[in-house]
Amino acid sequence: MPPDSTSMMRYDAGKKSPAVAYLLWLFLGMFGAHRFYAGKTGSAVAILLLSLLGFGTIGFVLIIPIIWVLVDAFLIPGWIREHNNALIDRISRGS
Repeated sequence: MPPDSTSMMRYDAGKKSPAVAYLLWLFLGMFGAHRFYAGKTGSAVAILLLSLLGFGTIGFVLIIPIIWVLVDAFLIPGWIREHNNALIDRISRGS
């Protein structure tokens, strides 16, 4: 059964974009912006705090968020796909 226009509009309004996630990762990754966008709030706060701590006082602490953010570059497509698939499921169930 083809999706109706209301379902398509709800999907378009709620979907996430890998391009946006990668732009956030590129420019604001050390502050966890890409994780906030992907809905990974807890780990985004952790990256933000580690980065602020590293920039503020203890520079070697920056190694942790740098490695974390680099690994995230490979995880972003899966997060976005997972979010968008979950959105499709919610819309198709009518909730």
